[in-house]
Amino acid sequence: MALQKIRERAAADPQHIILPEGEDSRTVQAAEMCVRDRVAKITILGSEEKVRALATETGANLNGIDILDHRKAHEFKRMAELYHQLRRAKGVTLEEAEQAVKDPLYYGNLLVREGKADGSVAGATNTTAHTVAAALRCIGVRQGFKIVSSFFLMVVPDRKFGESGAMIYADCGVVIDPDVSELAEIAIASAESCRALLNAEPRVAMLSFSTKGSATHKLIDKVVEATKTVRVRMPDLAIDGELQADAALVPSVGDSKAPGSPVAGKANVLIFPDLNAGNIAYKLTERLTGGTAIGPILQGLDKPCNDLSRGCKAEDIVDAVAITAVQSQARKRS
Repeated sequence: MALQKIRERAAADPQHIILPEGEDSRTVQAAEMCVRDRVAKITILGSEEKVRALATETGANLNGIDILDHRKAHEFKRMAELYHQLRRAKGVTLEEAEQAVKDPLYYGNLLVREGKADGSVAGATNTTAHTVAAALRCIGVRQGFKIVSSFFLMVVPDRKFGESGAMIYADCGVVIDPDVSELAEIAIASAESCRALLNAEPRVAMLSFSTKGSATHKLIDKVVEATKTVRVRMPDLAIDGELQADAALVPSVGDSKAPGSPVAGKANVLIFPDLNAGNIAYKLTERLTGGTAIGPILQGLDKPCNDLSRGCKAEDIVDAVAITAVQSQARKRS
């Protein structure tokens, strides 16, 4: 249901999304589905001959889809020069820049950086590390942020949790052991992601194994300090911590353990203290509730780019495109 709503919102204001892995049959099928359902305007990168052969093989209709063989594009040299300018301070030579831009993920993300597209989706044939590196190097982090993090959109059958069963879990996929300022950034980015994807005001719970001083430890101190940092940076945000998971989600427990909290018992954004906790929590939630985990979805980039699982289906790519489109809509509004 949450995904269907996101697709509908994407279709209401179609964005231009790049699919750089055009020489994969799932990408070609997903491109057709996106255009057919008006989820987004699509450009796929790859050899036109190979893309058309895949379309014939899978029965995909390429009408309305732009195919760009980036290695033969008249803008290739300019894109290589742009990448060289971006990375020259890191010691990248022009020859190395030309080599990098042959990679469709790099070329696609440079198109996004330039405003020639609104976002990109990759990862069907590339690792998460490579997908994130291409986004970081070509798009970069957004102003006021120092890191890129990720979240999962969790949808559980019991609609009394979060926003009718939908919640943001972060970070469950990228930042392994965030320090105080990084944890604060993850919370701020996740609050914005909640507004963008759930179309709801965020209620952010900073999770720990203690609620309001019920235990003392340096691990708890990190969560408390991160909460204070967020309050300074975003004084109007509904955020509280440290909270245990039950205090964050169950009204009776929240009332008992954290009376007067603006978040306890009704959180829709859960911020985990590290990747151990976040990754374990989202997998347990998914398996034990029969729920759906959508992600990891990247946040903190200057413009949206999202990663796929290499085991994804064409439908998963369409969902990632819809999410990227809605992130782009929100970014333009802000």
